Amino acid sequence: MARKARIEFEGALYHVITRGNQRQKIFKDKYDLLKYLEILADYKKRYNYYLYAYILLNNHIHLLIETRETPLSKILQGINQRYTMYFNRKYKTAGHLFQGRYKAILCEKDSYLLSLIKYIHHNPVRARIAKTPAEYKWSSHHGYAKKTSKEDIIDTDQVLRIFSEDKTEARKLYRAFMGDAIAVKKDDIYSTIDQRVLGGELFVEKVMQKCDGDLRQTRREKEYALRAIARGIEKLFGVTLKQIQQKGKDRDVSLGRKVLTLVAKEYGYKGKEIAEFTRKDPAIVTRHLKEKKNLEGEIKKVIETLREKR
Repeated sequence: MARKARIEFEGALYHVITRGNQRQKIFKDKYDLLKYLEILADYKKRYNYYLYAYILLNNHIHLLIETRETPLSKILQGINQRYTMYFNRKYKTAGHLFQGRYKAILCEKDSYLLSLIKYIHHNPVRARIAKTPAEYKWSSHHGYAKKTSKEDIIDTDQVLRIFSEDKTEARKLYRAFMGDAIAVKKDDIYSTIDQRVLGGELFVEKVMQKCDGDLRQTRREKEYALRAIARGIEKLFGVTLKQIQQKGKDRDVSLGRKVLTLVAKEYGYKGKEIAEFTRKDPAIVTRHLKEKKNLEGEIKKVIETLREKR
């Protein structure tokens, strides 16, 4: 399958995730972490992008970058190549350090900036390597939480102004925001259109205009629960989830089962997930997927029914 082109334009905000090749460690000691931050700072000066958040973990990195004149692909290519050269020299290794292509999600800034920062800074808490974001040293959390005397690579001003024009008050409110019990769920951050865009309908329309409608046929990943899709099937075809999960070759039930599989796939569910939900062999799910062309009208009706229920 051909890779989907990056959506790049000046002023775009990206949540970037870079992983070690085959999940290998990309940082083996504190000097590696310091070197990566040095490279990040150097390329920031060179390409003049905004950096709102980062976290460096053993085998992967999260960055929250807003580009200006230089496209993200050029920025990340430079950072990753230079760090790989450093790593290979130091540890006398060769080849790729990072896993294939980095992931970059284009995000709606107004709606998601604070949630993304909170999600990124809470990574060590979710991984149970720290009890609070403040306990983990290698993230941008500290640049927001307290005033530092040294120059920071993080662009904190725009974010802190969301909380207050007074910086002392803004830092206090930021710490409260990070410490409250309301978690940012993974689904909130990765519920994307076409696995590339995170945002509302108006934002997606603007992005479509910039990329010539390339997102036209995509769905928001896991936008609807499988049970919600099953309810849509029942409303349209009179086939219940219980019937779909049972054995039998009834024609109507078979149709409902196929359409449920195809609609679930449209919303990013994996074959294994669909098979477990419908209690069928994964091979049967694979066979159903081959019938997409014949059932496009039924798929469309279910999707329209789901959207009506919003």
